[in-house]
This record gives sequence, C-alpha cells and structure tokens, in this order.
Amino acid sequence: MSSSTMAPPKRPEIKTALPGPKGKEIIAADAQFVTPSYPRPSFKLVAERAQGVWVEDVDGNTFLDCNAGVAVCSTGHCHPEVVRAIQEQAAQLIHMCGTDYYYRHMPALAQKLDEIVPVPSPTRTHFANSGTEAVETALKLAMHATGREKFIAFFNSFHGRTLGSLSLTSSKVAQRLGFKRQVLDVVHVPYPNEFRNPFRAEDCGDGGAGAGALNWIEERLFKTTTPAEEVAAIVVEAVQGEGGYVPAPKNFLKGLRRICDQHGILLIVDEVQSGMGRTGKMFACEHYDVQADIVCIAKGIGSGLPIGVCVARADLMNWKPGAHASTFGGNPVCIAAALKTIELLQGGLVENSAEVGGYLKAGLERLQKKYDCIGDVRGMGMMLGVEFVEDRTSNKPAPELRDRVEVACFERGLIILGAGANTIRWSPPLILTKENVDVALEIFDEAIAAVV
Repeated sequence: MSSSTMAPPKRPEIKTALPGPKGKEIIAADAQFVTPSYPRPSFKLVAERAQGVWVEDVDGNTFLDCNAGVAVCSTGHCHPEVVRAIQEQAAQLIHMCGTDYYYRHMPALAQKLDEIVPVPSPTRTHFANSGTEAVETALKLAMHATGREKFIAFFNSFHGRTLGSLSLTSSKVAQRLGFKRQVLDVVHVPYPNEFRNPFRAEDCGDGGAGAGALNWIEERLFKTTTPAEEVAAIVVEAVQGEGGYVPAPKNFLKGLRRICDQHGILLIVDEVQSGMGRTGKMFACEHYDVQADIVCIAKGIGSGLPIGVCVARADLMNWKPGAHASTFGGNPVCIAAALKTIELLQGGLVENSAEVGGYLKAGLERLQKKYDCIGDVRGMGMMLGVEFVEDRTSNKPAPELRDRVEVACFERGLIILGAGANTIRWSPPLILTKENVDVALEIFDEAIAAVV
C-alpha cells in the first residue's frame, strides 16, 4: 500500500469539556467518600475503559496514554493474552494463601525470576502486593541477614509510603508531613543528578556527580556519623522515579557495589518503577552491568494486577518460618498475569521499549532545541524525563510551567504525568508504536506552544 493510501494514524478524540458531566458527578462523589490523601494531578481523568495505548473516559473522550497507569500497564491496557490468562486462572483458583499452603504458581514465577533478575543465582523470592511491601521485605531481610540496623538512601528517592519504606522516601515533604520521626535509622545522601550536580567540584574530580556521591559516603558518612560496619544496606534506584526520572551516572552503581563488597553492606536496588522492560532492558541496573544482593519489583510485572516481589540471594533469604509473610502475596491470578507479562516482554516488548523509546527521546530532544524552557531530556527506553526551566541560561526550575503543559496535553487528549518538582515523565505502555509517538510529540509541541 502506498503512503498516499495509508490510513492516518489514530488520534485522541475530545468530545466534551474536561471533565465531562458524568466525570464531574464521579469526582464529586470521590470528594465526599474517598480519602483526600491521594496526590491527584492538576487535570482530572475519570477512566471508564482502556485498550492498548488508548483510554476512554466516562463521557466518551479518548486519550493517548503515555503514562500507563504510572508505569504499571507494561503490556498495554487489557492486553488480550493477559486478560485470557487472568480469566482462565480466576475460573480455576483465585486464592489459597501461599504462606500456609502450596500451589504451583509461586515456584513457577520464582524460578522465572531467578533466570532474569540481576541478582546472583541461586535466588529466593518473597511475594507481596505492592512496591512498598517489596521494599519493606528487603529492609527486614537486610536487618535479619546482617544483624545491622542502619541504612543509606538518597535524597529525592521514592520507595513507598508505609512507615518503613517512608524512612527511605525523600521525594516530597508532603509524603512525610505529620508522621513524626522516621521509623528506621536512615541517613540520606544527595543523588548524583548530572543535570543538577549537588556536589563540589573538588569532591567530584574527573568522575562527575557519581564520584561526588561516592566520596560523600566514604569520606563524610563513614568517617563522621555512620560507621560502615553498622550499615545493613544501601537502597538505591538505578533511575530515580518520583524524583524526576533521573538516571544514575555510569560510575555510580559500580561504585556502590564496590563500597558494599568492601564493608559487608547489602546493595538493595529498587526496580519497582524502572524494572520489567521500562528502560529498554528487563531491569535498569543491567545498563550498568551491576548485580544487586536484593531487588524489589512491582508496577509493570503484573500488567495492572497488584503484585510485588522481593528477590534476594538465597543465602540471605534463609530466615525461619514466621519471620515474614503475606496473606495475599503470591495470589494465583496475579502470578498468572505476571508470567504472561514476562513472556510478552521477552517476546519483543523489551526490544520495542528500547527502539521506540529511542525514537521518542530523539523527538523530545528536537523539541528541546525548539523551546528554551526545556532544560533537560534524559532517560532510557520508555522511561524518559523532560525537565522544564525558566530558560536554559539560568536552568531555574519552572514547576508551574510544567503543570500548565501537563494540563494542556490532557486537554488535547494526551495523558502524561509529572515527576519531581518540574519534570514530566514519559512512561507509556511498552507496546507504543512510532506512529503513536508522532501523534504524542505533535500534541506535546502544541501544548508547550500554547502555554509558554
């Protein structure tokens, strides 16, 4: 078929004011009956159904989704093979409590994870229901295995909102406000953001921000407030998620691995948002050729079903019965979705994430040249951040502009979401095509032009 006869790419379709009349009714009911603690964005989407990369709201408006339910719907919305796996499993066994009984699904997924997770094999897996539960498991395991109590984490990190994970989290003050002192003994280090290097030049040498962070740990923490022999683990995101989609410098993770090996500290890598093909490899730390002692996974592993896993070296996860468990963790239906998700990721979606993600990044970099308000375009695969600034001379953060762009995109039918103070995250379903990218970039361009 010639290009002149090809059908035009599908586009969003906005039929009503946003939100529409049905959406307004639901939002009003939500305000009355649902906790106000959810960090809803400036725009108001009331989703009704979704398929692939397209979301329809209750008023019949159709949106191109480049957020994937915050990096969760890795195989797209309602992928037919995932839906089939869920339906078949739900008709056979929904729940039996894997902490008390046995069923084939838990060892099947654990064995698959042993094959693909960047932790030295043999591994063992603990099943949970969410990312924060996977992180809580990792923290308990690190204390149990090392006999130590201190942790090192990084500013602008996000590891969850339950109290143990919250001790690590430092991306927004609202996440901690009102909850008094942190539960765990955690010290935070500036994250080596290469765009906004927080370290002194003399601390970085020729190694940039990565060397500055490593120097901070070894020359400041270990020699002043935090003896290395008392640290159970260093907890890190290879690509900071809620902190603004900030990839670690190349030398940073290898340096953390060296420090951990030298002092008997465990390296916990939080891959909750960056894992499962999001960065163009199955796990983000694979870009750095680094293996962790413990890896936390959630979000994209279940294609939308709630499942979290903590995968650790088998010699670490040797705790006794009753030490840690979860009634719903390892739910058979969720595991069925996870196994099918991994099959689809290995069947081509990780490669698509790398290829189409690269195409998207190149398009965003072209827009950076066009607009002085785009300070940085960063990331890998389909985990890309666009940081908005007042201008590239000052690089002063422009959070209000970021919010206006986010809303303007929504009004034109493109779903994207902020991360950090002034960054827009691109975390689309990994089935996104180059044709979808062209439409998304056109809308993004129009939205920026409309609000600057």
